Formats: sequence, C-alpha cells, structure tokens
Amino acid sequence: MPHDHHDHDHGHDHAPGALSPSGHPYRADQDGPLTRAQALEIAVRELMIEKGLVTADEIAAAIARMQARTPAMGAAVVARAWTDPDYKARLIADGRAAAQELGADIEAMHLLVVENDAQTHNVVVCTLCSCYPRFLLGPPPDWYKQRAYRSRVVIEPRRVLGEFGLDLAEDVTVRVHDSTADMRYLVLPARPEGTEGWSEEALAALVTRDCMIGVAVPRLPDPAPVAAAE
Repeated sequence: MPHDHHDHDHGHDHAPGALSPSGHPYRADQDGPLTRAQALEIAVRELMIEKGLVTADEIAAAIARMQARTPAMGAAVVARAWTDPDYKARLIADGRAAAQELGADIEAMHLLVVENDAQTHNVVVCTLCSCYPRFLLGPPPDWYKQRAYRSRVVIEPRRVLGEFGLDLAEDVTVRVHDSTADMRYLVLPARPEGTEGWSEEALAALVTRDCMIGVAVPRLPDPAPVAAAE
C-alpha cells in the first residue's frame, strides 16, 4: 500500500477533535482573547483611518467584495483545463498567470495547481491558520478553519476524507498540501467519465468548492445533461 504524504512549511497542532464536514463547529477554539496578529490588524486599520489614508466605508466595501467571491471562478478554471490541453499545461506550470487569463482577480502570490489522477489524490489544508485561494473559491468553509481538520488531515488523511464521504482505493496515494502565507494550492480534480462532448459551462457545474480543496470529487448529476460540443 502506498504511503500518504504531506508537504508543509510551518508547524501545526495535532490536537484531536471530532470532524464535522457539515460545517458545524468542532470546538470553541476561536473565542479566546485577541491574538497578536488580530490586535495588530485593528491598530493598523484604526491608524490608517485616523490618518485619512482609507475610510471605514472603503474597508467595508473591500471586505464585501472579498466575501462576494464564489467557487464559480475556480470551477471555470477547472473546466477550461479539462477541455483545453494547452491551457491545462499553462495552469500547472503557472497557476496564477493561467487563472488571470480567465479574469481571476488574483493576489500577488504563488498558486500551485496539483492534479488528481488514477494513482494520486490531493487534498489541501492550512495547518497554521486558514490560508486559502479566496480569489478562486470564495471564503473558506468553517470546517477548513477549525483545529480538528487542520490537525487531523495531515496525520490521518484517509480517515478524514472518509468522514467527508470520500473513500479512496488502497492503491491511491494521498498527498496533503499545506498552504502558506505566500502560496496557495488548487486541486485539479480528474474529469468524470461520461462527460465527453460536454460544454465548459456544463462541466463547471460539476466542480464544487470541496472538489477543489480535495475532500470530494466531481459527481455526475442524475439525469446527466445532453452532451454539447466543446
């Protein structure tokens, strides 16, 4: 049986906890005093407003724009990669530049795209906090930020994936990728069989946020749509 792997660049807490893929909190681990980073953010924000560098309304508008992002852009990127081999090659070579080709408002950071295939399944985590490609997937789900997921997926990925309803064959290697402050990961899921001739729009509808994190795989709807020329 192949080994499960994980790549990460910072420390993580291996505290145990029950996983709830439905999004319910695992534990009240975010109700303590402000962290140093949170206090610093508040101080800098208030100072910038006081100095007239930015207004509170401008900050609120920027937050609203970020919160309005959805997984639709990421799904469009995946669908294009499924239908255009040249685009797929560019996406894997330089994820940030390829995503920008489709209009992604991507921050100045590295985007690494990892591809699922018959031998390998990839899953993404941020063990330190909640680093996440918001520009492609929108705000992260609650479970992604919780300690139980952040700690457990690096040490028992198959069990965690099973709790999400994803049971992988024993001969599939699971690779866990740990996001950092300047690097984000996007899982490029395998294209489902039976989608030959589907349009990019129909294919994108199969791609959920969880597929691009790696805790799910695309599923065909029932009934499947009528094939359209790519």
